[in-house]
Amino acid sequence: MKISFIGLGIMGKPMAKNLMKNGHELYVYDRNPAAVEEMRAAGAHICGSSVETVKDVDLVITMLPNSPHVKSVMLEDDKLADYMPKTATFIDCTSLNPVASREIAAELAKRGIDMLDAPVSGGQPKAVDGTLSFMVGGKEEVFNRFKPVLECMGASVVLCGDVGAGNVTKLCNQTIVAVNIAALAEALQMGQMCGVEPQKIFEAIRGGLAGSTVMNAKAPMMMDQNFEPGFRIDLHIKDLKNVVDAASTVDAPIPLTQSVLEMMKVLHKDGLGSCDHSALLKYYQKLTGETLHH
Repeated sequence: MKISFIGLGIMGKPMAKNLMKNGHELYVYDRNPAAVEEMRAAGAHICGSSVETVKDVDLVITMLPNSPHVKSVMLEDDKLADYMPKTATFIDCTSLNPVASREIAAELAKRGIDMLDAPVSGGQPKAVDGTLSFMVGGKEEVFNRFKPVLECMGASVVLCGDVGAGNVTKLCNQTIVAVNIAALAEALQMGQMCGVEPQKIFEAIRGGLAGSTVMNAKAPMMMDQNFEPGFRIDLHIKDLKNVVDAASTVDAPIPLTQSVLEMMKVLHKDGLGSCDHSALLKYYQKLTGETLHH
């Protein structure tokens, strides 16, 4: 399949590579020369503009920071929707407010273009491995047609409902992940201060009810003081702000989400926004003056 892939960042680049590994023909453009050269070496068609990437493709995929970027690329500045074939489909893997997904889909529908919102979970490691989880919204027949494409990049691909349902589900995911990471950091810090080694705490509880994928991924990073980003604090702040916006429209109570968002905002002000979200630990280390260790 001929695919235009827009957004070759920390997640998009490995996702695009996995599409090529599975035999798809990719057309790409990016303002980052290093990303372009890496994709050229991997076998992608390098285009001179974003418009050029969509002119003769079956599918356009975006993986961008937030809704203004998607609207800019598809509808406002680059206006890719006006240049892509009417037979092509648009899949947005960006995590954004579901209201924005529905607005974009409505504009594309006026042009006869189908859309799926398909945000992902798993961070950079799973993007590299091709084992992301896709939460998808859109028409069932469109989903069924492109599910094999998404399976080139993910181990789980689930249709959650109509357009926007993918991003509602992703916001639920981001709430659960954020609160889990905060609770993990809080518990390990408290346990160490009470005289038990964090590694022993981790080993003892990881196989019980408290165990989770979050714990397995983030506890070792916390104990190593390794905050290289798999998913940045600033991006999680963006997602939790979208949770707040979505929740406010239906008066859903989200006190835990609000608390973790405020913690992340403190870390951003401390210059840690580009760190992995496991750096929530640093919030507790700042309060206690004590560094977590093995």
